[in-house]
Amino acid sequence: MLRITGLTKAYGGARAREVLHEVSLEVDRGEFIAIMGESGAGKSTLLNLIAGLDTPDAGSVLFDGLDVSTLDDTARTHLRRDRMGFVFQAFHLLPHLSIAQNVRLPLDLKGVATADAEERTLAILQAVGLAARARDYPRTLSGGEAQRVAIARALVHAPALLLADEPTGNLDSESASQVLSLLQDQIRQCAASGILVTHSRAAARTADRIYVLTERGLTQQSA
Repeated sequence: MLRITGLTKAYGGARAREVLHEVSLEVDRGEFIAIMGESGAGKSTLLNLIAGLDTPDAGSVLFDGLDVSTLDDTARTHLRRDRMGFVFQAFHLLPHLSIAQNVRLPLDLKGVATADAEERTLAILQAVGLAARARDYPRTLSGGEAQRVAIARALVHAPALLLADEPTGNLDSESASQVLSLLQDQIRQCAASGILVTHSRAAARTADRIYVLTERGLTQQSA
């Protein structure tokens, strides 16, 4: 599903600082991996490169055989819209939209027919236990509920790859545990591959494999 080879990225112009150095990784279809590392280690940069939000200085990102870095902006946008899902620490829910409208947004962007979009939205909200809150607005949600909505939105269009950037960083331990369990269950049910970026060892242990990202690259760790 995903093959990263020799990925290198630096920022800063003439005094460039290398954020990633020759990072390589393979993620199989249906596999859920966790990447840990200190702040500034390049975890979010790695996700941005995988998603085509940035381009590497060297190396490649092959997504289902397609070299992401060689695509133009339009093709990368379509790839993210159609085949990737994102879960962020800050949720990024739109306050003026209801919960159902937030979740349905990826389907609307893809031009999915209204009846089908409504059916899929209700199904994923039921899966995350929030069908009864469909008409409510984000301001009425707890942190754990908001993250469940974010997960539903990321998975409603059945992406092949889910990228989760510190999805439990703002949650208490009980909510974090519920969100991680839900995230893993939904990845399995959607037959997606998943990459979880986290500072939390407990969160990382929910994954199939754990890696630690440092200036020397990516190293697999035991659970």
